Amino acid sequence: MGVFLAPMAGVTDLPFRILAREYGADLVVSEMVSAQALVYANRRTLRMLALSELERPTAIQIFGHDPHVCAEGAKIVHDIAGPEMIDLNFGCPTPKIVKNGDGAALLKDVETLVKVAQSVVEAVPIPVTAKIRLGWDRDSINCVKVARRLEDAGIYWITVHGRTREQFYAGEADWEWIGKVKAATGIPIVGNGDVFSPLDAQGLLEQTNCDHVAIGRGAQGNPWLFAQIKAYLDEGILLPDPSAQERIELALRHLQMKVEYDGEPIAVREMRPHLAWYLKGIPYAAEARRILNTTTTAADMAKVLKGLL
Repeated sequence: MGVFLAPMAGVTDLPFRILAREYGADLVVSEMVSAQALVYANRRTLRMLALSELERPTAIQIFGHDPHVCAEGAKIVHDIAGPEMIDLNFGCPTPKIVKNGDGAALLKDVETLVKVAQSVVEAVPIPVTAKIRLGWDRDSINCVKVARRLEDAGIYWITVHGRTREQFYAGEADWEWIGKVKAATGIPIVGNGDVFSPLDAQGLLEQTNCDHVAIGRGAQGNPWLFAQIKAYLDEGILLPDPSAQERIELALRHLQMKVEYDGEPIAVREMRPHLAWYLKGIPYAAEARRILNTTTTAADMAKVLKGLL
C-alpha cells in the first residue's frame, strides 16, 4: 500500500515534490503537462519536465485528446525526463482544459479516451497510469466502464477521484464508487478525494479496498500528512501535528527552494498560496497573509514569516 502525492496544477512543482518525498510520500506526480505544448517544443512546458533525484519515484502527468500527439508527448517525456511512470489526465475539471476536449471532457468521449491510453501505452516502455473522475455529472457516472476499458488498454493503475466533473471540489467525495471500480477491475486502484487525516486514509482503504491512496489538497501546506498517514497505517501511531514554528520554518525553506528553482519574481508570486496554507491556524496569520499578498521580494516574505516566530 502506497501513499502518493496527487497531481495539482500550480502546486506539485519540483520543490514541493521534493518536500513531499522527504516527508514520506511513496510516489509524487507532477503538475499536468500539455502533450501538444511538448510537441511544439514550448520552452516553459519543457522546463516542467525537470526532475531531481531527491524526488524519485516520479510520475509525469500529461493531458491531451489527440492519440498521436499524446503518444509523441509521452515519448518526449520519457526521453527528456526519464520518469518512473507517465500518468494520463482524464479528470481535470478546469473550464479552459475541458473546452478543448481535454481532461474530464474525455469522460464524455470514452472511445477517444481509450485511443489516447492505447497510443501512449504503445509509445513508451514505462508504466502508464491514468487519473479519472466518477463521470461528467451525477447523471452520467461511467467510472466503472471507463476503468474496465483502460485496463483493457494496458493501463498500469487508475487513480479515481471520488467526484464528478460538475462537482469540481465541492461536496463530499463519493468513496462508494471508488470501491465499485476496485471490485470491477483487476489492476491496482488508487483512491483519491477528501483525505485530510490518517483516519481519513484508513477509512478510504477500508471502505473501498483500494490499493493505494493519493493525497491532493490535504497535502497543501502540510507535507507532514504523508508521515502521519504511514505511521498510523503501519504502526497505529497518531503523530502530532506540526507546531507553528515547524510550519513557519518549513515555509521559509520552501520559499528558498522555490527561489533557487524558479527565480525570485516567479517564486514570490507562486509561493503566496503555499504560504497561506502553511500559516493556516497560526495566530496573526490573517494579517501576515494580507502583507504577503502585496510583497514583491523573497526577503520581505521571509521577514513576515520570521516575524510570526
